[in-house]
Amino acid sequence: MTPDDLLARVLYRDGLILILDKPAGVPVHAGPGGGLTMESLFEHLRFGLPKPPFLAHRLDRDTSGCLVLGRHAKALRKLGQLFSAGKVDKTYWAVVQGAPPADSGLIDQPLKKISSARGGWRIITAADGQRAETEYRVMGRADGWSWLELKPHTGRTHQIRVHCAAIGCPLLGDPQYGGPAGLPMHLHARAISLPLSANRPPIAMTAPVPEHMREKMTACGWGGE
Repeated sequence: MTPDDLLARVLYRDGLILILDKPAGVPVHAGPGGGLTMESLFEHLRFGLPKPPFLAHRLDRDTSGCLVLGRHAKALRKLGQLFSAGKVDKTYWAVVQGAPPADSGLIDQPLKKISSARGGWRIITAADGQRAETEYRVMGRADGWSWLELKPHTGRTHQIRVHCAAIGCPLLGDPQYGGPAGLPMHLHARAISLPLSANRPPIAMTAPVPEHMREKMTACGWGGE
C-alpha cells in the first residue's frame, strides 16, 4: 500500500474524524512480525494538522472495511466514549460455511482468551468469559455457504469469528476457528454510524465490498451495490 492508495481509501473526513476503507491483509498496528501497517502510513493523513490521526478502534488484519480514526486527542476521547458505551452502530458482512440454525437471531455467548502451549492464544466461548452478543441475519444462501449481516452489540476480540463458529457456520478463510482454508477471510466491516453530535444526525458511512468476497456473495444473491 502506498500513500496514494491510502488517500484513495478515505471514505469520510471532517475536523474531528476520518473513516477509511481498510483493505484485507494489512494490520492496523505493528505486531511482533513487523512489516507494513495502516498506522505506519497515517502521517499522510494529517490534512494540515500538526499530528497524524489515531486509531479509535481495531479491525483484524484480515478484516476489510470501515475503520475510524480520531484526528486529535479531543476527538479520540469522544470516540473512545462512544465505542466503550456501545453507541457506535457497526454492521459487518460475512460469508460463512453452511448456514445458521435460523434465518436471524442473537448469539449470546461469553468469550474468553486462552493461551496455547506454543505461546500463542485464541478465543473460546466460556461461561466465565466476558459478555458478548452478536445479532445476525441471513442475507442469502448458496450451495455450501451463506451471506450474513452481523451487528455486534459488544466489541470483544475475534467476536464475530468465534460466534459464527459457535453456531456451526465458521467464516470462509478462517481456519483458526474451523473455517475452510485457502481463501482470504470473508469478513467485511460494511457500515458504521457514529452519533458524534447531539444536534446533528449520526455520521454514517459504508465501505464497498472487497473483490475477494464478490464471487461468493453474488452466488448468494448480492446484487453488486
